[in-house]
Amino acid sequence: MAEKIEIIGEFIKLDSLLKFAGVTRTGGTAKGIIQQGSVKVNGEVCTQRGKKIRRGDVVKIDGLNTELEVV
Repeated sequence: MAEKIEIIGEFIKLDSLLKFAGVTRTGGTAKGIIQQGSVKVNGEVCTQRGKKIRRGDVVKIDGLNTELEVV
């Protein structure tokens, strides 16, 4: 079951989402996880740390068994 993360505004960038949700402590760590190809957005691998994540998107981090649903 995905953890629901509420955002204010139209979107949040992928690396900022990982920090905001507490998945990573720093932007550098988030960048590394994303560039390794360990992050999927709506089921597809995403290596763009600036990808705009909007309400309804689901982000999954492989290796951490973490799934985030943006609401």
